[in-house]
Amino acid sequence: MQPKIFSLIDKAVYDYDMIPEGAKILVGASGGKDSTLLIEYFANRMKRRNEHFDFTALYIHTDFADEFSPSLRATFENWGVNLQTLDVNTLERVKPGRKMNCFWCSMQRRKELNEYAARNGFTHVALGHHLDDALETLLMNALNKGTLETMPPSMQYEKYPVKIIRPLYYVPVSEIIAHAESEGWKSQTCTCTYQDNSGRKEVRRRLDVLTNGDNAQKKRMLLALKNIRPDYLP
Repeated sequence: MQPKIFSLIDKAVYDYDMIPEGAKILVGASGGKDSTLLIEYFANRMKRRNEHFDFTALYIHTDFADEFSPSLRATFENWGVNLQTLDVNTLERVKPGRKMNCFWCSMQRRKELNEYAARNGFTHVALGHHLDDALETLLMNALNKGTLETMPPSMQYEKYPVKIIRPLYYVPVSEIIAHAESEGWKSQTCTCTYQDNSGRKEVRRRLDVLTNGDNAQKKRMLLALKNIRPDYLP
């Protein structure tokens, strides 16, 4: 029997037609719990469904990050996953007078991921953003920019010939943690030690206060973005 969490991912994949026939998918592998779940899901889906698609996992190794966890790499091998590594020097790209931060590093890694996908004929880039990430981004943009926008579950790039997909879009982070623990691979994952992202940490706290940590409320917040009533807005 497949893990319950995979059914939630299946629904997002179906709702947004994320994996068309013949898709060639590049999955961003950070070594963390979110991307690891995403990779486990793809490996599982290939075994249990009669679908024709390919996927490859890519770890963008920055100049201040650790090497990919050997134990997690071994787990990927057991899942039948092809893990590639690309070394990138992000610190040398920081402009004079500027400080390295999580947003900058994320942008550089995303750029490398997209360019690798374009060079190697991938049609899709899969990212491990989940429900909480989408809602945190929604609040950050509303509070800091005065705009109503967040991470879309599926988006065709204009600059790159690839489509971005986020199969974990319906999955709360608490369910990812619970799954990782139950499957026994949570201890193999890692979190970047730099973590200069105080703005996101604060909005994460606010989201938890707003919803009281209730996943059902979080899901309704996301649903609200698809049930917009223009007559009752400015």
